[in-house]
Amino acid sequence: MNDEAVASREVQVLERIERARRRRPKLTEERVTLAHGAGGKASRTLIEAVFADAFRNPALDPLDDGATLDLGTGRLVLTTDAYVVSPLFFPGGDIGDLAVNGTVNDLAVCGARPMYLSAAFVLEEGFPIADLRRIAASMAAAAERAGVRVVTGDTKVVQRGKADGCYVTTSGVGALERPVTLGDAQVRPGDAVIVSGPIGEHGITVMIARGDLDIEADLTSDTAPLHDAVAALLDAAPPCG
Repeated sequence: MNDEAVASREVQVLERIERARRRRPKLTEERVTLAHGAGGKASRTLIEAVFADAFRNPALDPLDDGATLDLGTGRLVLTTDAYVVSPLFFPGGDIGDLAVNGTVNDLAVCGARPMYLSAAFVLEEGFPIADLRRIAASMAAAAERAGVRVVTGDTKVVQRGKADGCYVTTSGVGALERPVTLGDAQVRPGDAVIVSGPIGEHGITVMIARGDLDIEADLTSDTAPLHDAVAALLDAAPPCG
């Protein structure tokens, strides 16, 4: 296939992607399923058909990892994420540092320097205070490593049996200090995909710790903040957009 044919093929692919993005998503299920929270196609359909449709605005429409907000005096990125993991403690980490690192990384992949976090806890009645202290200490250590501060939050307690011990929701604010715009809309056929480590290492570690896989393996979660790596990448090869 010659260069002209390749270029034509890429244009066709991009046109199909744009047509798919413009199509109104169809949610056929009448009730929420576990698939809607798994981060795949079902999750995307639920988000677009319910939440994006209800809250539609220019900051939300890209559906990136964070919203880019122009304040007139500068640009910020705002992101939020809920963390539900079982078990709460697993080799290499726990729900606490996972929440901090996940939010820091959502800001980083938008090109922002992470600055501040909020943390909301939903606790089940009877949850051990010692475990809660352990999670809070883990979050504090992860925040210190990432150079961010947890500056506000909330706590709610639900009845025994109404939650898996502890849920954590974190939001983050980061400063956009480079003239970049990152997100799904900038991806093009032929772009290189760079991964920070073995794909699926965290997920497999959690599944083994939960007992979902009947195997033994010396694996640990690779949860970690990636903002320094992203910043170095942007300095070495700044995007055009």
